[in-house]
Amino acid sequence: MPRFALPLVTALILGLSFSAHAHRLWILPEATVLSAEAAWVTFDAAVSNDIFHTDYHALPADAIAATAPDGGSVALQNVATGKYRSTFDLHLAQEGTYRVGIAAQGLSARWEEDGERRFWPPRGGTYTPEGFERNVPSDADELEVRQFSRRIVTFVTAGLPSDEVLAPTNEGLELVPRTHPNDLFAGETATFRLLIDGEPAAGAGIEVVPGGMRYRNAQDAIVTTSDGDGTFTITWPQAGRYWLGAEYRDANAEAPASLRTGSYSATFEVLPQ
Repeated sequence: MPRFALPLVTALILGLSFSAHAHRLWILPEATVLSAEAAWVTFDAAVSNDIFHTDYHALPADAIAATAPDGGSVALQNVATGKYRSTFDLHLAQEGTYRVGIAAQGLSARWEEDGERRFWPPRGGTYTPEGFERNVPSDADELEVRQFSRRIVTFVTAGLPSDEVLAPTNEGLELVPRTHPNDLFAGETATFRLLIDGEPAAGAGIEVVPGGMRYRNAQDAIVTTSDGDGTFTITWPQAGRYWLGAEYRDANAEAPASLRTGSYSATFEVLPQ
């Protein structure tokens, strides 16, 4: 079985695009840098039209995992899911940087059958290797098999920042911060690198949107592209919360897929100087 075939995730997470004017997926902490000992922080998780305004759908809390500075798992507490958002608390018992997010990868397919377009997984379904083998005919007309990966992440730091949770897994599309994600300041430039399965994700499309879209007439998006090494920079125009989305595709998929795609989103807090 291909190495990317194991994780499961709902079709809601897999089916939405990061492109402009589409729904965006995000996990947002109330604060990203905390100085109190054994601090607590509350998170919202949602899919929305306006950045950080809950107006479309809750992001499923059972798909979210938190990783401590030492690499161990941290349980989400006080979890609740409403129509438009999920919310939960995280106890930061260790000093350092925590990663909170969702990671999913697998295969999806579309083809022609009896004059109709077919898709798998179906809307509302989930990917499994067994389901793929059982439901996708290998000899179907106009068969397109896609190897996908998707990540939705954020970072919070208790006390001094650390780097352990920033290390790549070399699976799917990942962002490797060269500027620590909890050390961002207005007017300064942050440097990031995108990897796809451990290799530079050259030519990835990146969009950065500040929060508060509801209260302005334009998105004020920063749009850029990763260079040949997968690197890009963002100069933060002002303090506040930001959403970052990146998308990548190429033809370097593992069989039986012919197209490899990756999507990545993150939320950042930029502090005043």
